[in-house]
Amino acid sequence: MTAEPKLNSTQDGVPQVSHPADKDPSAGAPVSPLRPGKPSFTLAQRLVLAVVPRVVSALVWLSGLTWRFEVISVEGVTPTVFGERSPANIYCFWHQCVLPCTVYFRYSRAVILISRSFDGELVTRILRLFGFDAVRGSSSRGAREGLLGLARVIETGRTAIFTADGPRGPIYQTKMGPIKLAQMTGAPIGAFHLQPERAWTIRSWDRFLVPKPFTRICVSWGPWTRVPADLAGEALEPQRAELNAAIECARLRALDYFKKAGS
Repeated sequence: MTAEPKLNSTQDGVPQVSHPADKDPSAGAPVSPLRPGKPSFTLAQRLVLAVVPRVVSALVWLSGLTWRFEVISVEGVTPTVFGERSPANIYCFWHQCVLPCTVYFRYSRAVILISRSFDGELVTRILRLFGFDAVRGSSSRGAREGLLGLARVIETGRTAIFTADGPRGPIYQTKMGPIKLAQMTGAPIGAFHLQPERAWTIRSWDRFLVPKPFTRICVSWGPWTRVPADLAGEALEPQRAELNAAIECARLRALDYFKKAGS
C-alpha cells in the first residue's frame, strides 16, 4: 500500500510537502528518513548550495538596482506594481524571464512551485534570499503534492506562481498545473511577461534572458484566465489554451512596446 503525502507547515505558514518516496532521481540522492522530503546531497553539492546562492543573489540584486521597469497592461487588467504585495491569485509567466521577475516581485511574498532536484534546491535558496518561498514538486514528479501545497498557499492569502513552460519546456507551452490549481481554488490566473530592452540570451531550451545593467524592462500584463470548478479532464484544455494565449499576448505586447518606443 502506498502511503499518502503529508503537508507540514513552516513557521511562516508556507506548506511543505513531505512524501515517503525513497529516492529523488533528479537529485541523484536518497531522501533522508530522518527528514522526510529533504534529499541528502553530496559534499560537493552542499558546498555549491552554501556558496552559489549568495553570490548569484548579490549579482542579481546589484544589477537589479540599475533596471528601470515600465508597466503596460491590456484593458481591464490592474497590474501588480513594483513594491506591492500581490493578492491570493495565481501568476504565470514564461521561464525565460525568471531573473527580472525575481527582482520585480521580491516584495510580493509569493510562493513558487519548484522541483525537488538539486537544481531545484539551488533555485529555492536563491529565491528565498529575495523574499520568496517554495512548495516542492514539479510537472514530472510530485505534481499532486505540489498542487495541494499551492492550494494551501492560496488559502493563506498569498500568491502562487508557476513558470508556465518550466521546468524543461517546450518553450512557450504552458502545462496543465495552473489550470488545475485554479479549478481547485477558484483563484484567477494572471499572465505577464518581463521583456528587457537589452539582454544577453542564453542558448538554452527557454532562451533564458539576462538583462543588461541600466536597461529598461517592460512589465506586460495579459488578460486574466478563470477556470470553472465543474470542469474536468479534456474540458480543461480550452482553459489551458486560453492561458497560453494570454501569456503570449503579454510577451508580444512587450516586444512591440520597445519597437514603438524606438520608432
